[in-house]
Amino acid sequence: MFQRIFFAAIVAGLLAGALISGVQSVTTTPIILHAEENEGGGQDHSATSPGVNSIQLAVFDAATGKLLHRIGESAPAANKEEGWAPEDGLERTLYTTLANLLIGTGFSLLVVAGMVLSGRPVKVGTGVLWGAAGFVVFTLAPGLGLPPEVPGSMAAELGARQSWWIFAAAGAALGLGLMVFADKLYWKAVGIVVMVLPHLVGAPHPASIGGAVPPELAGQFAATAIVVSAIFWVMIGGFSAAFYRRLG
Repeated sequence: MFQRIFFAAIVAGLLAGALISGVQSVTTTPIILHAEENEGGGQDHSATSPGVNSIQLAVFDAATGKLLHRIGESAPAANKEEGWAPEDGLERTLYTTLANLLIGTGFSLLVVAGMVLSGRPVKVGTGVLWGAAGFVVFTLAPGLGLPPEVPGSMAAELGARQSWWIFAAAGAALGLGLMVFADKLYWKAVGIVVMVLPHLVGAPHPASIGGAVPPELAGQFAATAIVVSAIFWVMIGGFSAAFYRRLG
């Protein structure tokens, strides 16, 4: 059974990652490049280090559609050391695609394992629902407090954002699990409370708002990134279930 789960996740993740890379190339990527022009006045960002903070946020931002932005993002003001970063164009696209393939495979493994461990029949429709749950946990819940951001946007301290992101995602995962699988009504109520709690605490935000990016562009990116993430998760869920059944 483990081999079946593993191979289904690999195939589903690679396919979903490849397809979403194509979607990103015509949706979020042009917005990011436009934002970088506003951020640096047209300077060459490929020669600037992406910074430790950007790399640390890559996994978190992947779930909200911001991985491409973080891979090629210029370093923050406090970290201007020269370093390696993918060149704009083909090299950047290849690294983004590689990241999508790896992340898609990892998320597919979670989805397939979850479906199997739930003990319920694995169907394509069920897989899509699991993908929707992944979207809620890794994109929608954290995105309500920390929406996708383009280069040049002001943000709160990195550690605080990471901690709150984990808090929101974990709360959404536990809350959904209780609401769906718990038998007792009071446990379902606890699930709702757990999901809402991170948002009652509130996400960290900068003391002031602003930045070099026009608000219209920032809003367009946030909306587009969330939709792209939803497509990604639907593909992950559907493909995972389909290939798991196929390998049976």
